[in-house]
Amino acid sequence: MAEGIDRRHFLGAAVAAGVALEAGQAQAAPGPGANEKIIVAVMGTGGRGTGLATAFQRQPGVEVAYVCDVDQGRAGRAADAVNKVSGRSPRAVTDFRRMLDDRAVNVVAIATCNHWHAPGAILACAAGKHVYVEKPCSHNPREGELMVQAARKHRKQIQMGVQRRSWPTIVEGIEQVRKGAIGRAYLAQSWYQNNRPSIGRGKEAPVPKGLDYDLWQGPAPRRPFRSNYLHYNWHWFWNWGNGELGNNGVHMLDLCRWGLGVDYPVHVTSAGGHYRYRDDQETPDTHVVAFDFGGDKTATWEGLSCNRLPAGGTADVLFHGENGSLAIRGGGYVIYDPAGKEIRRVGGSGGDEVHLRNFLDAVRGGGRLNAEIEEGHKSTLLCHLGNIAHRTGRALRCDAKNGHILRDKEAMGLWTREYAKGWEPRV
Repeated sequence: MAEGIDRRHFLGAAVAAGVALEAGQAQAAPGPGANEKIIVAVMGTGGRGTGLATAFQRQPGVEVAYVCDVDQGRAGRAADAVNKVSGRSPRAVTDFRRMLDDRAVNVVAIATCNHWHAPGAILACAAGKHVYVEKPCSHNPREGELMVQAARKHRKQIQMGVQRRSWPTIVEGIEQVRKGAIGRAYLAQSWYQNNRPSIGRGKEAPVPKGLDYDLWQGPAPRRPFRSNYLHYNWHWFWNWGNGELGNNGVHMLDLCRWGLGVDYPVHVTSAGGHYRYRDDQETPDTHVVAFDFGGDKTATWEGLSCNRLPAGGTADVLFHGENGSLAIRGGGYVIYDPAGKEIRRVGGSGGDEVHLRNFLDAVRGGGRLNAEIEEGHKSTLLCHLGNIAHRTGRALRCDAKNGHILRDKEAMGLWTREYAKGWEPRV
């Protein structure tokens, strides 16, 4: 293994908070030419990662050369899925550092658990790879800042997986809001509902065969294996996840922020909690957050992990302005007059393909990213701030220039996290 990308790469404290981030997208280092094959390695092969692996493989001029997962069985199944698309199987590995060592790899796609998103992306940039990282881009706010710094320092493209940024009809709908189709827009409401079951009470148990649990924990402080952590319930534990707000709220809040044309909030409030079940979940299952951005603009998100509303009960995002409202539902949008009468409906579809094409075009030097990491960080930060407000039990005042929490040492203490010794990310 090359010394430049082994565990020692993480040693040392993170760069001090408050370092100014370069605005906009930095000019990326030269990548593969327009007619050259892009070699992709996928880190994390659950349902999302395997979906990305096959979606990348379907793109012209792309070869998925590696699939990586700390669970050997999942890595093997992902390799089989790629084989069904291409007729060839990528290498299935359990340690992501093996694919970072391969200089032929141009792109690393990261679909791991949240606590690995930023550390994996930072290492990949340092190894000379462009990065496609699933949402949320970071486990805590400081990691997001470091990712932006890594992209600038190494001149690499990092795209976050908020796919709606590339869906043509959604782009059109957001442009309608920004151009004044509903007048001056001042409120964006957003929702997520599900009907999740209880995660129960877990028990300490032996690590399943074929799972490298130590590498799965990676940057996170060590906890003994318990029966209700993997492979999905880690979302509901602060050590690895960010709750429903980071899991799904990031998609809708990204649209809210985009449509309102805002960056960092100045005031954040949270209400709700873990209400539905008496189990081990640490994060809220019922959560309402609000973000004031100054300039008379506010965004809200309401998350219900364990209750679904009647079909058609809400939009995904609803923008309100002086002259009406615009609702985004699925891949399309609807415009309403001030009385709530529908005046225009535009249908559309979504998926990963168009977002991946945008990323690959940028890697080849042919365009700008639709969800470049600085934009991804700003939207992910809303989720972190909402969670920090929940965990501290109080409203947050924030710096409009960078989102940092003002005059609250305890809350600002959650800007970063404790790391396992030797795994601290640095740029």
